[in-house]
Amino acid sequence: MHDIAYNLITGAHFEVDRLVQEALAEGYSANDVLDDGLISGMAIVGIKFRDNIIFVPEVLVAARAMKAGMVYLEPILSASGIEPVGTIVMGTVKGDLHDIGKNLCIMMLRGAGFIVHDLGVDTKPDEFIDAVMEHEAQILGMSALLTTTMPNMGRTIEAFEEYGLRDTVRIMVGGAPVRLEFADDMGADGYGENAMECVDMAKRFMGAGEAEEVEEEVESVPVAGSD
Repeated sequence: MHDIAYNLITGAHFEVDRLVQEALAEGYSANDVLDDGLISGMAIVGIKFRDNIIFVPEVLVAARAMKAGMVYLEPILSASGIEPVGTIVMGTVKGDLHDIGKNLCIMMLRGAGFIVHDLGVDTKPDEFIDAVMEHEAQILGMSALLTTTMPNMGRTIEAFEEYGLRDTVRIMVGGAPVRLEFADDMGADGYGENAMECVDMAKRFMGAGEAEEVEEEVESVPVAGSD
């Protein structure tokens, strides 16, 4: 599994494709390949991105490598009938077209067993409300990269309050300019600084525990695209 994680982090998607197939053929379960290979690799990618060790291009190639492995795992996991951890609606708020951080969170949430409905970018408050009601989501995640669009997080929360729906969903927020104090002031239930914290928070909301700690592994792993 270490080889799968290593190649994912370095963005070697053809190798991840081959190694995932080999692991399944050798009798490893889809859950083990997912947790010990793909998820552990993406967790380290998330930490490196948070700490500015790697940047957007490296995250994208790592994400491509994870998708290459998920092609083989998703049908197995779906057929196993395992109950999802929970249902989440995610979107970037109105006026904001940035989605790389959100997409990384979504990928890791899905890998952790959540059903995630992605509303994309430039999402209006009523679109968040409609999606939460339609999918009976327990959690709503909002992202913003621009300081000018951050207030739309608060406006969305106010819209849930106006419709009497605030107590039906846990709301978590994130994005480069967002801070814990801002999240508290707007009335969010939680704030995640990075994709790992996003997964941990969602698991806590659902009473499913926290993701494994991988900080100690980061320094020994190369960055995607390095020699």
